[in-house]
Amino acid sequence: MESKISMEIGGRVRRQREMLGISRERLALYLDVSPKFIADIELGIKGMSLTTLMKMSSALKLSTDYILFGKSEKTDLEPLLKAFSLCTKEKIQYAEELLKLFLKAIAN
Repeated sequence: MESKISMEIGGRVRRQREMLGISRERLALYLDVSPKFIADIELGIKGMSLTTLMKMSSALKLSTDYILFGKSEKTDLEPLLKAFSLCTKEKIQYAEELLKLFLKAIAN
């Protein structure tokens, strides 16, 4: 059971890291850990300390509740909205066009 939970936590970390365009190496530098340790967290092989969790939350712009439990205080769109908040106006317009194309494609 613990392994499944660790894998879910790791999946949330990986998805947000990738969505923000942050490499494992860059995240590892910020957290003062090795890139291998980040990979192990993402694969559910290892857990993290509270200090690392707090730094991870800050770096990935996610609540600790979302990282640990997959629950967000606001909506499930919170990680996506936070990613958009880091984009330039031009990139947001591009993302909106992609989203419209995606929604049109799945509607058919």
